[in-house]
Amino acid sequence: MNGRSLLFECHTGISGDMAVAALLDAGADQGVLLDALESLPIGGFSVEIGRAVKGGVDCCDFNVILDEKHENRDHDMEYLFGHEHSGETEPPVHAHEGGQRHAPHHEHRRLKEIFAVIDEGKMSAGARRLAKKIFTVLAESEAKVHGTSAENVAFHEVGAVDSIVDIIAFAVCFDSLGIEKVYIPYLCEGTGTVRCQHGILPVPVPAVAETVARYGIPLQIIPERGEFVTPTGAAIAAAVAGVYARPDCVKVIKVGNGAGKRTYRRPSFLRAFIIEENSHSENERIIQMETDIDNTTGEAIGFTAERLFEAGALDVCTIPCYMKKNRPGFLLKILCRREQVAAMEEILFTHTNTIGVRRFEAERTVLERKAVVIPSAYGDIKGKMTEFAEETRFSPEYESVAAVCRRTGKRFGDVCAELTDLFRKAETE
Repeated sequence: MNGRSLLFECHTGISGDMAVAALLDAGADQGVLLDALESLPIGGFSVEIGRAVKGGVDCCDFNVILDEKHENRDHDMEYLFGHEHSGETEPPVHAHEGGQRHAPHHEHRRLKEIFAVIDEGKMSAGARRLAKKIFTVLAESEAKVHGTSAENVAFHEVGAVDSIVDIIAFAVCFDSLGIEKVYIPYLCEGTGTVRCQHGILPVPVPAVAETVARYGIPLQIIPERGEFVTPTGAAIAAAVAGVYARPDCVKVIKVGNGAGKRTYRRPSFLRAFIIEENSHSENERIIQMETDIDNTTGEAIGFTAERLFEAGALDVCTIPCYMKKNRPGFLLKILCRREQVAAMEEILFTHTNTIGVRRFEAERTVLERKAVVIPSAYGDIKGKMTEFAEETRFSPEYESVAAVCRRTGKRFGDVCAELTDLFRKAETE
């Protein structure tokens, strides 16, 4: 049985609202999404989900409607690009009552505050992790651009209410689809300049440029003036993409079209293909990286492994070893794709004291996996199912098992065995 993958076709870029709309059109659970957004401890917004026609194509339209206080003019083409015709070089100001002038209103939030909003929302553990991962990508890129730390970044546009809603909405929709792998061949970006919180900046804006550089995302510059890739869109691509290529042969299950709000010569919409790859196993070439580390604590190694997984590592393995002069140390081994090597090395050199990393190209065969949900006395249980030699295997997801153990006090191994037996019985009935 084949697992489902997602192919994003970004010929006219990617933004948060486009990505949410494309997933909704591809079958994401709208009810789960609306429940999650209603539970968020922030106000000043409502959402509308409708239809829009872009270039003759019927698309889903996900629209975050802000009140007057939170409006940021993110879709106002004259505000964003009018300076290119007028020759204006400074950010605009607007008149208060009484004649005083001021800059447009913006929300300012730090990563800790945004994580608190995510933690209070009603969503699955997987959606919560993904939402935090997307914001972490944004924070790291903004921090590099502004010369500060991710924790100290004071988000402007991406800390605004509509961006928080877009990112959480995407995470919830993505999780509801049960996607196992994401393909993004490349992102298309335009040229020129765009107005933002920091003034008039070149396209791609610095946060987007940093994200595509950090994660090795292929970027195709198209001969169109405009900002086609937003910081939120780039962060989403970096957080979910497993392969920056196009699969060879697939079965298309569903196509989703997500409408953009900005008007360019190219029709603004994002296509999402839900696909199944036509084989029971997949042969692919990957990179194996390894480094020997001593004079580093176990906590630092654990934190480094977390960051490697967050950056897209396929696997991370830590092996105790003895090094020169019988010093105890660790052999850290990482599996990743070629385009992720630079990001992996940056994490290793930043968070450990290693001074060298070895890498080798390897070929592996991977069984196709399918995300499944089985009913049980403990509620719905998420897991993965594989098939080989006419044998079906099931593994419950860690978070599902851990949640049962926390509620019941049962041993982790006993719950795993119980859920696996439950799946086998259901398969034979």
